[in-house]
Amino acid sequence: MYSNKHNVNILTALLTHYGVSHAVVCPGSRNAPIVHNLNECPSIACHPVTDERSAAFYALGIALATKSPVVVCVTSGSALLNAAPAVAEAFYQHVPLIVVSADRPQQWIGQLDGQTMTQPGALSAVVRRTVDMPEPTTDEQRWYCNRLINEALYLATCKSGAPVHINIQLSEPLFGFDTESLPDERYFHKPTVQPQEPVPPTLPQAFYDACSPMIVIGQLPEGTVTGPTLSLLRRRYALLCEPLSNPSYDPVHIEEALTVINMLSDEPDYKSRSRRDFMPDYIIYIGDTLVSKSARKFLRESAAPSCILTPDAFDIHDPLMSLTDIVECPYESIEPLLRKLADENSGAPRDEHDIARRLLAEKWNVLLDVCYENAEDYEPPFSQMAVAKYLEQQLTDFDTDVCVHYANSSAVRLACTYATHYVWCNRGINGIEGSLSTAAGFSLATDDMVVCVIGDLSFFYDQNALWNQNLGGNLRIVLLNNGGGGIFHRLNGLSASPAADGLVSASHSTTAQGICTQNDVGYMSARDMESMETGIVTLLTRQTHRPMLLEVFTNADTDAKALAEYFSIVRPRE
Repeated sequence: MYSNKHNVNILTALLTHYGVSHAVVCPGSRNAPIVHNLNECPSIACHPVTDERSAAFYALGIALATKSPVVVCVTSGSALLNAAPAVAEAFYQHVPLIVVSADRPQQWIGQLDGQTMTQPGALSAVVRRTVDMPEPTTDEQRWYCNRLINEALYLATCKSGAPVHINIQLSEPLFGFDTESLPDERYFHKPTVQPQEPVPPTLPQAFYDACSPMIVIGQLPEGTVTGPTLSLLRRRYALLCEPLSNPSYDPVHIEEALTVINMLSDEPDYKSRSRRDFMPDYIIYIGDTLVSKSARKFLRESAAPSCILTPDAFDIHDPLMSLTDIVECPYESIEPLLRKLADENSGAPRDEHDIARRLLAEKWNVLLDVCYENAEDYEPPFSQMAVAKYLEQQLTDFDTDVCVHYANSSAVRLACTYATHYVWCNRGINGIEGSLSTAAGFSLATDDMVVCVIGDLSFFYDQNALWNQNLGGNLRIVLLNNGGGGIFHRLNGLSASPAADGLVSASHSTTAQGICTQNDVGYMSARDMESMETGIVTLLTRQTHRPMLLEVFTNADTDAKALAEYFSIVRPRE
């Protein structure tokens, strides 16, 4: 039996039409009719999470794993505001997160009634559409509710996808559950397209006229491009990409390469090379953000005209400050486009332009190969670098599928040095607050092992992610604990401030052991190289029905010195 609230039943019926099969639900009385319906609906699996902030990131993780829209349902009042960080991340990652909030009837907003605030518009900056649903009493009002929910769900799932907010006004009594079946609701059908191979878009002529074009690939949904295609493309074009965009066989060390390039002057002075020799004269930019700040700075300094490929021509960005062309390209057409470019330019060079393009590609490839060899040869002391390197070495030899999530700040930068696979990371707005919850939610929607590599501040900030008895043994966590925000030790000049350690870096002596005990999470710790290596092997191989965590304690100064030493050996070679 379903709720006797018409707007709730209309919503539930339409969610099934738009492919929603997962909902993360939070406790509350005002949203109880919605939670009841979601639980009653046989095609929707409900995942209970108490902390609304964590719940919204859980929903984000499930959406990333399933590549489908996911609901997060919260009660009225400030509960909605707690979902904002995850909604913002979903907005910039183009994830169809459907936020459903319960609310008091409109007439009681602002009247000192309990748990009330103006909810419609609270997330307006980071959702594609907000709709506010009254309780319908006439056919026209039912049509109005149907229309608004259709609009929201259609906009959530069309083109590149985006979060939407559906606010449901509910009056008391709330707990009538006597409706036998959901209504047969009209819904918007997406435009029908004849099945065919994705057609690559036409790139601007300026790209083909350029002597030294470059292709830059930012964060993309997993599976958008393949390693073999990028390997072919790399032979013909200068290519910059990171583990957040592709499953590469070898890391592409952008940060290290730019360390070398920045040692060069703007005029030839080392083997007749200069910084200008590595700069493009036209850039194709695909995807979203790059982790490497140095890359963004370098590309902006080149002042090369740029073309952005976007799934939605109304959603444009100018990350390199040089945008001249916009090409609409759905995600499924990116791989065919790159494959076409690789094939078009195969074989012997055809003209001077072709020779020049390959010359720039060769310069970058030689440098990136040197950086790869340096990373392979460098043996860091016991530090967070050593943890990441050993973990990635073990993952390379692993026989089963592993989905690896890296948290923001230092962790994801280590991924860019050592990861040889696709990396999930909340890089939409780079927050630290939901990395663990996103990985935990992801683990609920897959049978594969999910490994989350996370720093201490990010972990303790999001510890409620483990407050969930539904988590299984496929979630494994590597906690890098150096007693504070490690990324801050890399910021030049910050150490001169008296506030650096206690206030900015948030130095602490907290451990995760108690958190793991209270949440029935298997706990291990490591304080040296031997115990770390043993711990990682155990973490990846032990059979268990509950999550496991390895906490690796390192020294922040040693971590910083290891990084500094690593980058100090990156030098131009004869």
